[in-house]
Amino acid sequence: MLVLADQPTPAQRLASLAGFAEALPDPCILIDRRAVVRHCNAAARREFPSLVPGGLLTLALRSPVLLGAIDEVRAGGAARSVELHQAVPNETWYRAHVAPLAETEGELVLTLHNLTEAKRTDRLRADFIANASHELRTPLTSLVGFIDTLLGPAANDAAARQRFLGIMRQQAARMSSLIDDLLSLSRIEMRQHQRPTGEVDVAQLLREVCEGFEMRAAEAGVRLAITAPAPAPVTGDRNELYEVFENLIDNAIKYGGGGQVEAVVGEGREGFAYAVAITDHGAGIAPEHVPRLTERFYRVDADSSRKQKGTGLGLAIVKHIVNRHHGQLRIRSTPGVGTTVEVLLNR
Repeated sequence: MLVLADQPTPAQRLASLAGFAEALPDPCILIDRRAVVRHCNAAARREFPSLVPGGLLTLALRSPVLLGAIDEVRAGGAARSVELHQAVPNETWYRAHVAPLAETEGELVLTLHNLTEAKRTDRLRADFIANASHELRTPLTSLVGFIDTLLGPAANDAAARQRFLGIMRQQAARMSSLIDDLLSLSRIEMRQHQRPTGEVDVAQLLREVCEGFEMRAAEAGVRLAITAPAPAPVTGDRNELYEVFENLIDNAIKYGGGGQVEAVVGEGREGFAYAVAITDHGAGIAPEHVPRLTERFYRVDADSSRKQKGTGLGLAIVKHIVNRHHGQLRIRSTPGVGTTVEVLLNR
């Protein structure tokens, strides 16, 4: 005699499906044929707090594209995947997959994979390539123009040839500097998640950096004042930290407007062992620009930066190195007073 096993009740079946949904790392939502939420897993509740069992899906996800996909699948179509873009409260992208549940009356399972970080990375990569191409094209165009002039109208003009060759040398040096910074940034990013393990006396290092700038500072009419009690040991990569303070002091001399630049190694705070501060007394920076200073190629004044032979990558390199050292970078600036850049580091 054949004995049929008892069929699970609707409540038992929902509990089984809910248990499976809770094991998924991405948001997973079970809905009935009226788009009423039957269950939403923990990931879905975190990303969409307005989702509640018994409530309409449309109250949490107001997307015509998603609703259209749900209608098609509910009408008997195959499973569908669509991309969602939400602009508020924060810009987010999701890949939504809608599929029917077997042996049910119109019930569907909706899973969402967050694409926001991938989209942001793609946008940053595209912007970076566009900016780098633009920065390299400008001096390259200048070089080609001078070469054409030397091959043509100025071929026999010794004075013009001498002047043009000097300008061409400057443009070539600018391209070389930009390429060096691009390579440096790429190298640092490749090791971003590998914290250095060496020990560096940051006080001694800062003194060495300042000594290397003595001639440049004198030519610019800047006095370097160093306060660096030794020793001040931190965990770090000596070459990378040298590049950090080299960039910061270089910027202070370039844009500090003369006068005095102070480089100070002091006690840290908020769990950090030391704070290294570089202060200039130049024109300062308007508040709206300060949060963007570490963006690649961002310049407060593009013309002034190019005249000072800046590549627009210095502070981006500094930020990445400090992040690799598990430190913090802080920039404070007051228009008409000056700018302080502070690096917090640990032993």
